[in-house]
Amino acid sequence: MLGEKRLGDIIDDHCIKCRRLTNHAIVSLVGNEAAKVRCRTCYHDHDYRHEQAPPTKKELKKLEEDARAAAQALAEQNASTDGLPEMGDTAKS
Repeated sequence: MLGEKRLGDIIDDHCIKCRRLTNHAIVSLVGNEAAKVRCRTCYHDHDYRHEQAPPTKKELKKLEEDARAAAQALAEQNASTDGLPEMGDTAKS
């Protein structure tokens, strides 16, 4: 099979130590997917990241603030609807 990966094959991945996209050797496979790789520049072993750089601290902080704002808006929305009767609570005459 053409797309089958083997131990020792060279693939591109983002090295967290070099902080750039470099050649990596596959050191662990799960099924037919690389699980762990070794950077061929600095020889650091890490999980295969699918060529994706980890988010920066600035990006993580922004995501955290967005999640906090969304949770607060949801809590405010729930608080404002607590005093209103629900659709099924109408009184029958």
